[in-house]
Amino acid sequence: MRCPFCGCSDTQVKDSRGAEDGSTIRRRRQCTACGGRFTTFERVQLQELVVVKSTGKRAPFDRDKLMRSVQIALRKRDVEPERIDQMVTGVVRRLETSGETEITTKRIGEMVMEGLANLDDVAYVRYASVYKNFREARDFEQFLGGLEDADDDSGA
Repeated sequence: MRCPFCGCSDTQVKDSRGAEDGSTIRRRRQCTACGGRFTTFERVQLQELVVVKSTGKRAPFDRDKLMRSVQIALRKRDVEPERIDQMVTGVVRRLETSGETEITTKRIGEMVMEGLANLDDVAYVRYASVYKNFREARDFEQFLGGLEDADDDSGA
């Protein structure tokens, strides 16, 4: 692990702890050259995933990119960071255990929308507006109307 302060590749692990959800290891490190201390996180990766975009282009799956898009949808919403991380980790685990190595952006988007629907309604609508490419106010009205219909069906 390279030191973020001086760039030296010789660092020592001073402390390791498992995260609460058990899917991450937190390591406290110290650089042997400059003495700087920093924290790293390690996650288990079950398999390499490739994202197939709507254009047909393929790219390596990037958990951080997924997390950023979820955080954008949740901006200024009162949701604990642990719950956000658990949702993203759940999506990643489902993708990794699906048995497929190539995942479409459509499938990822549907899983994220499902997770956001259980986390925060406003973030769910925000994400949907980008994912479903809303172009005008009528698109929001139709989407929200569909949500109200789904709520009426589940409450009956």
